[in-house]
Amino acid sequence: QVQLVESGGGLVQAGGSLRLSCAASGRTFSNYIMGWFRQAPGKEREFVATISRGGGVTSYTDPVKGRFSISRDNAKNTVYLQMNSLKPEDTAVYYCAAVATTAQTVVSRSSRYDYWGQGTQVTVSS
Repeated sequence: QVQLVESGGGLVQAGGSLRLSCAASGRTFSNYIMGWFRQAPGKEREFVATISRGGGVTSYTDPVKGRFSISRDNAKNTVYLQMNSLKPEDTAVYYCAAVATTAQTVVSRSSRYDYWGQGTQVTVSS
């Protein structure tokens, strides 16, 4: 079992920045691919970013490329999502997720993830 707790959400004006954190506990953090997903009101949950076990491989959905950056600190059991140049359409509840693997790869499909946090609200005002 892995427990995930997100933090760092809030209200920000368009063009601003936020950094989300996801703290993991329960198992060896470096054994897990980590991902960030988001869900806006009335919409399905969508992939945002993912990072491999060692942090050397990352992947992003096109709308956030060049603005968001995912990173991890395995010594602190934490994954981060740095969000810059925020837009109103980035408004959503953001979730982190984890899936155990032996490979240094990434996963963008939400159904592959086994563990999820409770989410943190990000609201971007225009």
